[in-house]
Amino acid sequence: MRLRAAAAMASFFTSVVLTLCVMFVVVECKYIVYNTSGGIVPEKLNVHLVPHSHDDVGWLKTVDQYYVGSNNSIQVACVQNVLDSLIPALLADKNRKFIYVEQAFFQRWWRQQSEAMQNTVRMLVSSGQLEFINGGMCMHDEAATHYIDMIDQTTLGHRYIKDQFNVTPRIGWQIDPFGHSAVQAYLLGAEVGFDSLFFARIDYQDRAKRLDDKKLEVIWQGSKSRGSSSQIFTGAFYTGYYEPPRGFYFEVNDDSAVVQDDISLFDYNVQERVNDFVAAALSQANVTRSNHIMFTMGTDFKYQYAQTWFRNMDKLIHYVNQDGRVNAFYSTPSVYTDAKYALDESWPLKTNDYFPYADRGNSYWTGYFTSRPAFKGYVRMMSGYYLAARQLEFFRGKNKRGTTTDSLADALALAQHHDAVTGTEKQHVADDYAKRLSIGYKESEEVVAASLGCLTQQSSSGCKSPIPNFKQCPLLNITYCPPTEVDLSLGKKLVVLVYNSLGWKKTAVVRIPVLSNNVIVKDSAGKLILSQLLPLVNASIAKRKFYASAYIGESPTISPMYWLAFTADVPPLSFSTYLISTDKPAASGLTKQKSYTMDGSQPDAIEIGSGNLKLIYSGTDGKLMRYINAKNFVNISVEQSYSYYAGDDRSEKPDFQASGAYIFRPNGTFPIQSEGKIPLTVLRGPLFDEVHQMINSWIYQITRVYKEKEHAEIEYTVGPIPIDDGIGKEIVTQIKSTIGSNKTFYTDSNGRDYLERIRDYRADWDLQVVQPIAGNYYPINHGIYIKDKNTELSVLVDRAVGGSSIADGELEVMLHRRLLYDDGKGVEEALNETICVLDKCSGLTVQGNYYFRFDPLGEGSKWRRSFGQEIYSPFLLAFTEEDDKWTNFATPTFSAMDPAYSLPNNVALITLQELENGNVLLRLAHLYEEGEDKDLSVMATVELKRVFPNKKINKIKEMSLSANQEREEMEKKRLHWKVEGSNGKQGSESRGGPVDPTKLVVELAPTEIRTFIIDFNSNLVKY
Repeated sequence: MRLRAAAAMASFFTSVVLTLCVMFVVVECKYIVYNTSGGIVPEKLNVHLVPHSHDDVGWLKTVDQYYVGSNNSIQVACVQNVLDSLIPALLADKNRKFIYVEQAFFQRWWRQQSEAMQNTVRMLVSSGQLEFINGGMCMHDEAATHYIDMIDQTTLGHRYIKDQFNVTPRIGWQIDPFGHSAVQAYLLGAEVGFDSLFFARIDYQDRAKRLDDKKLEVIWQGSKSRGSSSQIFTGAFYTGYYEPPRGFYFEVNDDSAVVQDDISLFDYNVQERVNDFVAAALSQANVTRSNHIMFTMGTDFKYQYAQTWFRNMDKLIHYVNQDGRVNAFYSTPSVYTDAKYALDESWPLKTNDYFPYADRGNSYWTGYFTSRPAFKGYVRMMSGYYLAARQLEFFRGKNKRGTTTDSLADALALAQHHDAVTGTEKQHVADDYAKRLSIGYKESEEVVAASLGCLTQQSSSGCKSPIPNFKQCPLLNITYCPPTEVDLSLGKKLVVLVYNSLGWKKTAVVRIPVLSNNVIVKDSAGKLILSQLLPLVNASIAKRKFYASAYIGESPTISPMYWLAFTADVPPLSFSTYLISTDKPAASGLTKQKSYTMDGSQPDAIEIGSGNLKLIYSGTDGKLMRYINAKNFVNISVEQSYSYYAGDDRSEKPDFQASGAYIFRPNGTFPIQSEGKIPLTVLRGPLFDEVHQMINSWIYQITRVYKEKEHAEIEYTVGPIPIDDGIGKEIVTQIKSTIGSNKTFYTDSNGRDYLERIRDYRADWDLQVVQPIAGNYYPINHGIYIKDKNTELSVLVDRAVGGSSIADGELEVMLHRRLLYDDGKGVEEALNETICVLDKCSGLTVQGNYYFRFDPLGEGSKWRRSFGQEIYSPFLLAFTEEDDKWTNFATPTFSAMDPAYSLPNNVALITLQELENGNVLLRLAHLYEEGEDKDLSVMATVELKRVFPNKKINKIKEMSLSANQEREEMEKKRLHWKVEGSNGKQGSESRGGPVDPTKLVVELAPTEIRTFIIDFNSNLVKY
């Protein structure tokens, strides 16, 4: 009813009409028509009013609590109210505009609307009154997110908008993330077709310099390899926040003065409000190039009663324009961008990124790079699993009515939010994100099991029934895997299916817990496979009991005694099956165990590793002291250690800044000394050697050296971090070498490009060093390395972390944080994660892996790129039992690709997904930057006929990165900006050529990602 009345009013008036009652002897009522129809006036200062609401998809409340408006004791916020209130307010005046960002909320609201309301909203979108900005499911973080996840969540939102409204977002709006990445600029900016990118948060020193130089607005070139094609117009907001000028907040409960223009009432203030507005505009104009500035009219969860905002903005526009000193009008970032572009001016060039971010001297937002490391690890694990699950879903055929991978897609999209994977949310919200991932995983697990069951039974007539019941082990990290913990003594056999989601062959060791040491491994042809048995250590058993009870609600009734390890060789996009049965293993498969107590009876040096790589430990104190690679002739001294930073508790400091979920503010560095000398337990086997070390009562470390690999793997278990002394702690590991790195190190940008970092230095301004440790921390999603004229040292990680090189020759990675004070940045909770079982609570223990390797100069990128992709996409393991031979497996091995083909070593398949209409989304990524590797930083080719040998490609369309428009169309529309000076075009702009529909060969230039939608002949049988 309210909507119909508003629509009727809109049909009569193009401007809002309000009643002004003037009191004489009688009350006389007349209408004031507020003129909101203005636009750009070239000779004036143009103030673009951009109404918006920043709606976090979880932070202090869960995403659903924010949507429906529950749990308001924490925060009064209801996104449903925002959208309900917004539509009639827009209908009341055709000149009003609004931008909306978070598709996770909008889609919830959209599904609840009537057809009539949906048609009304489509009209508002078509007219430009309502514009979708950014367009992803969330406003993703830019530090702790992997580029594949960023692409996926953006694609979900962009394709939905295209499907429902036939529009493509053209503006990036990353207004709240705590620093900004190069990958965001060129990949999630230029490559999705955006014409500009806006944000709020940059370092306070950087902001001061840019204000002085009028360089808040720049052309950002985020990629060295992509050249000027990666450039995007970028604006950092004047105030450092995304709110209106002070005094212009108009929510019903805000304390800003409304525009009171009824002269018959007290507090008439039109001229005062106009003066305030003009003053704010002139102040901003003084540090902004051109005669266009933007006022961001909104902030967190505003417009719950939209009319209060629009009523006051209508009046401001009307009276400010009557005043005439400046020109104000409703606008959007698209209108603002077009206005800047129309000036045909040149802009300053910005390269690299905007990390790290500090909003004041002792407030470096570098702690969140590591905050909630267990959740960060869970997100990364689910991301790799989702990539594989989508492939298997496609091979079988996407279920039209039953379970799909969509639930995991939605959960992962939410997890990329800048208060989700960052670890900066309240604990109950973190639990909600994890719960959604778990539900999504369970549904995808069913898809994977059904797909594998079908593919192993595949025949010319399709999938036979019944299919094997494949089970999986998401808790393998705590040595909990019921499908492998079975008694094989009565003739049962355990089938292990190993799926490789990579585009090239993968050879890696598989480790599973088993009950007995009398087991052997055979491949599907019956050939005996070399295996290795390792005893389960007490630390693993205790962790298994505690955490299995926490996750499944009861303690396991049986306990495995061994790890069974064997090497699996799996072709690209393929699975192989292995049979575990009872038998006496060969003597060569038994692990030899020896303990070194450091009591003077052991040799001076203890050598680990039976292949090319040897690690040498001291026989005196048990510490790592040398790394020797016989293949690449690297022989270098190395140390590995742990220490912690005491989290500042904000006491006795003038700024009261504590270390917390966002902020890293160390108050002293303390080496973690072992309780006595570190005893070594060494396990030697035919596949790999292990070194077990109990560093102290809450840090346990296993170092693995594989016979066929040339890197070291460190598995760490950290926690519960003790806080009995009242001190929060931030745990780091250091690897020290003799490399002369000269203050320089390199970290990845969202798992993609590597950027040069120089300690205590910023390229864009003269850094005043306030925090020498926190101010040199950077986000790591893939790896970090140092080099000198001879050697490189690289560290790769299995999740998002923070890290640095605090001293020459040294790399440092933060593994875990437990802090006792809130850092005052809004979450109002200490980062003190605990886990409770049967009313017993303790600090959270985190287990993870990192990997390190030394290489001759110029050769480390091959390992970083290829093995880094293997870390992201581990083998997918599935298990079932057999009572007999392989009679139930018509297809014990499977390959989607031509068996004689694999992708080039410099190309990764990052998306293979069946869409709702039966078409297939394919993304291929060149892994190397230009000049990164002498052999692999070259144009690569992929033969699609050999990638899909069993299918006929009817049609292939190249799309934008987010697959919402054809690439050719996107390129035609994109704005190309002028850059000051002679450096407007840096680096190569080479791209792969068009795909010939007959040859079907895809070319990829360095760092290029190409996205296609493929229409296959549906009459062909499935795989």
